[in-house]
Amino acid sequence: MEKKFMGVSWSLGVLGLTMILFVKSISVDAISCQDALTTMMPCKPYLTTEAPTPTPPCCQAVSTISAAATTTLARRDLCRCFEKAAPALGVIPDKAKLLPQKCGVSVPVPIDPKLNCDT
Repeated sequence: MEKKFMGVSWSLGVLGLTMILFVKSISVDAISCQDALTTMMPCKPYLTTEAPTPTPPCCQAVSTISAAATTTLARRDLCRCFEKAAPALGVIPDKAKLLPQKCGVSVPVPIDPKLNCDT
C-alpha cells in the first residue's frame, strides 16, 4: 500500500511540475491584452493630450511591451488589442505612431491605426 501511495504521489508531483513549466512557458512568451493596456497606462497623458513628450515610465512601458512581443502571434494579438482599445481611450493616432521613436525604442510592428494586424 505504501509503495502504491508513493508511486501516485511521485506521479502527481511530476504532473504538477510539468503543468507549472507549461504554464510558465506560455506566460513568458505572451502578454494578455489587459496586462498590456495596464502596462501602457503611463503613456495615456502623452497619447491622449497635447503633452509634447512621453514620460520615462511611458517609455519603459513601450520597452516592456516590445520585449513581450516575441512571436508573430503575440504581436498580432497586441496589435488587435491596441487597435480595439485606442479609440475608446481617446488615443491620438499620430502620437501613437511617434511613440516608439520618441522613446527611442525599436518595435517589431509599427504602431499605426491603419495597419492590418493580420499581415
